Amino acid sequence: MSGSSTYEPKSGFTRWLDKRLPIIRLTHDSFVAFPTPRNINYWWTFGAMLSLCLGVQIVTGIVLAMHYQPNIHDAFASVQRIQRDVPFGWLIQNLHAVGASMFFLAVYVHMFRGIYYGSYKAPREVLWILGCLIYVLMVATAFLGYTLPWGQMSFWGATVITNILGAIPFVGESIQVWIRGGGAIDQPTLNRFFSLHYLLPFVIAGVVVLHVWALHEAGQNNPTGVEPKTKDDTVPFTPYATMKDLFATSLFLILFATFVFFMPQALGHSDNFIPANPVQTPSEIVPEWYLLPFYAILRAFDFNIGPIDSKTAGVFAMFASIGVLFILPWLDTSRVRSMRYRPAARWWFMIFVAVALALGWCGGQNPSTVLAQPGSFRATLNWIANGQTSQQRIQVASPAAFQAASDAAEAQLRAQGATMTSVVRESGTTALALGVSRGSPETRVITAATSDDLEAEITAAKAQIGGSSPFVAIKREAPFQFTVTRFAQLLTAYYFFFFIVLLPLLGLREKPNRVPDTIAKSVLGQTQGAS
Repeated sequence: MSGSSTYEPKSGFTRWLDKRLPIIRLTHDSFVAFPTPRNINYWWTFGAMLSLCLGVQIVTGIVLAMHYQPNIHDAFASVQRIQRDVPFGWLIQNLHAVGASMFFLAVYVHMFRGIYYGSYKAPREVLWILGCLIYVLMVATAFLGYTLPWGQMSFWGATVITNILGAIPFVGESIQVWIRGGGAIDQPTLNRFFSLHYLLPFVIAGVVVLHVWALHEAGQNNPTGVEPKTKDDTVPFTPYATMKDLFATSLFLILFATFVFFMPQALGHSDNFIPANPVQTPSEIVPEWYLLPFYAILRAFDFNIGPIDSKTAGVFAMFASIGVLFILPWLDTSRVRSMRYRPAARWWFMIFVAVALALGWCGGQNPSTVLAQPGSFRATLNWIANGQTSQQRIQVASPAAFQAASDAAEAQLRAQGATMTSVVRESGTTALALGVSRGSPETRVITAATSDDLEAEITAAKAQIGGSSPFVAIKREAPFQFTVTRFAQLLTAYYFFFFIVLLPLLGLREKPNRVPDTIAKSVLGQTQGAS
């Protein structure tokens, strides 16, 4: 794609250096003369923003590491000391914390753009896979860094995530103990997390170099998905793409600065300003916003799948939701790269984006929150008014024999003519069996909007009935409730349906629109040819 080098040394020193270490030639060929499709738009500028974010995270992270104390007794206080006592510590810490969110914001846009324009298709499969690997490393680094302030959400978030790793079949417990450094989150855990959090950004930087290398070998994709054929299809990277990157990055920096200076804590959780307390669990444990979609997928599995328990199924689905991105180049069977020319795929993709955002919302909500309830809670009360009461005491040798003795006592009372029976347990080995015969059977139906209201109504009704009957048989019926968990289950189903079913089928069945013969034609407004 890049072709032969056009760099020409101008001085004796540059000629001497070029023969021994052609770093200036590499820079010129990669960032000055590199042929760039002339039709790339501002969606292609997020790569520059990501490079900026990575640099900010590494520099600020090194400075913070100079003052941070990786000790469970001092970690929380050292973070507060950085904010208050270290010169410009508040700025460095805010840049680092907000920078993580900006990093993920840019990478999500970058990934959505890649999916929409087909940047994962041949010959860019390795480029896409390296990008997915960078994302996985970012997730790991962010999780490790979230633990370091050692606040309530840091501690319990680490507890939840490491418990998740323990659910992996066969090797989960070993991985959990290795990550924690023991059986629980403690000092060895903080030591490991701090070391890995410091190391991984440099690993990310190394994979970014490979990512850029693969980009220059395969060439940049573009909105049409058509490969450059002539020099008319491309322009030099500098100044054309460079100026576009600078302008977009400047706007991105304005957003970045707004959060840093005016609302640095807006994207965090207030519980993290409370020191970690292993004996006091927060009311809700949630990760940072950029991990909420995968957290929602994890929680969506509240049911067993055959021999697979719900926890293992949720862990598998969470990892699979990221793993499916790695095989995306082979799932999409369409010969047309850009969804600009694939009407059906474009609409399904828009729904996918909305689903991803909705999953993020679900991840931050209480899973039992009711979103819709078409009916009411219902209870049917049955009793016998003014009947004749008989009773029989139950005494067993051990609690294990209680159920059999209870069933026998009720059967005996029914044999004596009782139409209703009940057992009132007094202890583990004693109870009183009651039976009511004759009298008049009565029924009352109670409805309420919530389960709490229903129980209050039942208590009031039993108090009213108590004068004429020793006990009341109650049958409760709960209406269908559409909760956050049910919503997340539907969204999770679409997430996998989009990748595993829709993209392969659309590639085979969809009839794409006409695609330009060349990039130059699409830019210069000439007649478009057939795809």
